[in-house]
Amino acid sequence: MYRKILVALENGPADDTLIPHIAAFARQIGAELHLLHVADGWAARNFEQLKLAESDEMKADRAYLDARAGTLRDSGLLATTELALGNPPTEIVKVAIAARCDLIALASHGHRLLGDLVHGSTIDRVRHETAIPMLVVRAGR
Repeated sequence: MYRKILVALENGPADDTLIPHIAAFARQIGAELHLLHVADGWAARNFEQLKLAESDEMKADRAYLDARAGTLRDSGLLATTELALGNPPTEIVKVAIAARCDLIALASHGHRLLGDLVHGSTIDRVRHETAIPMLVVRAGR
């Protein structure tokens, strides 16, 4: 049913919960993983318009994706990577469609109403912008 899973990574502690969960799931169903991180700092958001050089943060994000994919490949999974630039919810949906993913996996931080108002909710925005099924894993505390 699911052949290619987009795994939206934050380059943070939540990934330590999401990756093992989705790797086990992908192994069970024989799915490919497409690891995505969306760099959303000032340089990333203005990269194309201002013809900027890749920032140190973007280089670190790319290295992080490559390392995570390498670990998954070493365990026998097929994993590709992509670093997108801009608004995370918009880019997650755009990449999922372009890469022909049939499932989007994300980590939830479990914010309550006030936390979502202050921090926003990537999951909520993605959910409203796509018809692709989503798997949401609650990040460890």
